[in-house]
Amino acid sequence: MKRRNFIKKAALGSTASVVGPSIVFADFIPKGYVPLFEQDTDPFKLFQKDAEMTVLNERPWNIEAKAHLLDDDITPNKYMFIRNNGIIPKNIDVNSWTLTIDGESVNQKKTYSLNDLKTKFRQYTYQLTLECGGNGRSEFDPPAKGNQWTVGAVSCAKWTGIRLRDLLVDVGIKDNAVYVGYHAADAHLSGDDSKEPISRGVPIAKAMQDETLLAFKMNDQDIPLAHGFPLRLVAGGWPASASGKWVTSLSVRNKVHDGAKMTGTAYRIPCNPVAPGTKVKDEDMCIIESMPVKSLITYPKSGAIIKNGYVLAIRGHAWAGELTVEKMEYSIDFGSTWKNCTLEKPNNRLAWQHFNANIKFPKKGYYEIWARATDNNGKKQPMLLPGWNPKGYLNNACHRIAIKVS
Repeated sequence: MKRRNFIKKAALGSTASVVGPSIVFADFIPKGYVPLFEQDTDPFKLFQKDAEMTVLNERPWNIEAKAHLLDDDITPNKYMFIRNNGIIPKNIDVNSWTLTIDGESVNQKKTYSLNDLKTKFRQYTYQLTLECGGNGRSEFDPPAKGNQWTVGAVSCAKWTGIRLRDLLVDVGIKDNAVYVGYHAADAHLSGDDSKEPISRGVPIAKAMQDETLLAFKMNDQDIPLAHGFPLRLVAGGWPASASGKWVTSLSVRNKVHDGAKMTGTAYRIPCNPVAPGTKVKDEDMCIIESMPVKSLITYPKSGAIIKNGYVLAIRGHAWAGELTVEKMEYSIDFGSTWKNCTLEKPNNRLAWQHFNANIKFPKKGYYEIWARATDNNGKKQPMLLPGWNPKGYLNNACHRIAIKVS
C-alpha cells in the first residue's frame, strides 16, 4: 500500500502528469505487467468500499471487512469482501458479452447474449451467503499460506438473475452430467492468456438447485465490477470460489471439473483428520462443498467500554452452508456456561440468520462474549480452532469480542 504514496505525494492532478507524455523503455515492459502508476489506485474509491475495510493484497485485489461493518441484514457493496485470483477485466462491452454452454455432457453447444438471458428466462431474487473458504485462516498454527483472512470474508447480499438449471434445461444435458465448471474473463497474473487464474464450479446437483443463479444484479443494481459484472455464477452456502465472476462460458462435464484451483490442495481439506503440519497427498484431499456452521457478532464492536449495570444488546448473523441454524448461544465466562439468543429464520434458503440477546454483567472488569451456532443436524461451532489443514480452510471457531465494564 505504500506505493500509493508515489501519486499522493506528487500532488499532481492526473496520472498523465505523473508519468509524463510517454513511458521511457515502454518496449521493455514484460507482457502482463501493470506499471506502478496504474497499480497505485485507491481501492476504497476504485471499488466503492468503506475506508475501514482491510486490504490484504493488491495483486490480485483481496479486501475484507471487520466484524462490526457487517451489521446490515443485507450486505451493501461497501462492506462486501473482495477475493480475486487474477486481474479484473477491463473495457467490458455488455452489448457484445456472451455466455457459451458446452462440454462433454451437453446435447448441443449454445451461445446466449446477455439480452437473451435477461429476456428469455424468468428472473429470481435470493439473498445468498458467500464466504471465502479461507475465512479465518490467520488463526491457524502452524500458519497456512494464503491471504490471512480474519473474520470478514463473508457477505449476504441480494442477487437477481436466472436459475442455472433453467439454462441447462434449455441447452439440454445428458444423463452422464457430473459437474458444471465456469470460465471467466479475468486474466492470469502472469499475463499468459493460455492460463486461467481460476476455473471452478459445482456438481450437477448443486447446479440444479433453485437458488443457484447466473446473476446480473446485486442488491437491485448492476453487479459491481469487482463482484463479477456483467454476469456471475452464485452458488450460496458453498465456498465463494465456486461462484465464478465475469463468466463467459460454462462446461457441463462428465467428470469432476479439472480447471484451475480444482486440483491438488486448492479448496480441499484432508479427507481424514491430520496432525498440525502434516503433509497430505493430493489423493487424500477432498473438495470443500457445503460450508460449516458459523456465526459473527456484528454489534457492538470489539473493545467496547460500557458502564456497570448497563444491559448490553448484542446482535449478529449465523449461517450453516446448505443447512440452517437451529440454535444460537452466547457465553461471557469463556464457554463455561451458555445462554440462548433470539434467532430469526432466514429470508430464504441459504441466507444467513440474524440473532440478538441482552446481556447483564455481574461486576466491573474485562469480559469476552463468545457466540456459538448449532446447525439443524446438531453440530455446534467449536469453541477454539477446529482441525488443522494445509491451506487453512473452514475455520468456524466461535467468534469472540472483548468488553470492558467500568
